[in-house]
Amino acid sequence: MPPALSTAAGLGLPALAAVASWSSLLLVVQGRVVPGWWLSAALLTLSLLLHRTLTRRGTEAPGLPPKRAAWTRRGARLLIGTAVLGTAWGAADDLISGAQYHVLRPEGPDGCTAVVRETSYLAIANGEAYAVGHTGLALGTSGSWTVDDGYRPIAAGTYKLSWGRDGGLLRISGTATDPVVSGGWAEIDCG
Repeated sequence: MPPALSTAAGLGLPALAAVASWSSLLLVVQGRVVPGWWLSAALLTLSLLLHRTLTRRGTEAPGLPPKRAAWTRRGARLLIGTAVLGTAWGAADDLISGAQYHVLRPEGPDGCTAVVRETSYLAIANGEAYAVGHTGLALGTSGSWTVDDGYRPIAAGTYKLSWGRDGGLLRISGTATDPVVSGGWAEIDCG
């Protein structure tokens, strides 16, 4: 493997894993949600397999000056460590908060899809909406809300999703005893 390609792969995959683990990224594949920390774990695994293969072959940094090769190894380790921490943090957050992901139907214009992550911890529930375009990738949240007493409005079906030409509007409703404390709506725009 050429030195430039080896260096790019050795730093690029851990960098992508670190970004995926610490961002509000998610992917929808065939109607199933893949959280950012899962993507990070997959990229980390691929990165470690590549590193092991290159190390075994003795081609980890062929043709690089020793000083540059050392910096490349340190950078890769730092990125891998950052990605490992982000992946562990994301997994723990989903596990502790009992995160549930929902792909809402119907789809909007041009295959735009609303995806929601609902969590509940102690007496508060939170929700985040994502706009997922035809690529299946969401790069951040479109809106968020908080509901009292751990009530999950999407799971309970107390929401309304309406689509127009320019995107969608997701309205969240609580109940008389479990009101929406903040937020309560999200604009779903894949454009």
